[in-house]
Amino acid sequence: MLESMSVVPKPYPREFRDDVVAVARQRQVPLKQVANDFGISETCLANWMRAADVEDGKRPGMTQDESVELRELRKRNRLLEQENEVLRKAAAYLAQGNLPRK
Repeated sequence: MLESMSVVPKPYPREFRDDVVAVARQRQVPLKQVANDFGISETCLANWMRAADVEDGKRPGMTQDESVELRELRKRNRLLEQENEVLRKAAAYLAQGNLPRK
């Protein structure tokens, strides 16, 4: 069963990615060669370059910091919605106890 599961590669360190992008941006050799020299796929290199362009403000998109902040805000929002629902149910339950008995 484990054989059918896809293996997710371990992420490369930030410094390594930054170095590869810096070399690729020099355009002294084709991107395919840069990717081969560093042992990554050309698609991976293209993704890193696109992300670096966003981080550097050269391309529109969400930076890594913005992405982290958005993820945390969504998490916080879910928690607040759950707390709100609990309080709403508690208020409804307590309100039933204060109704006049017939």
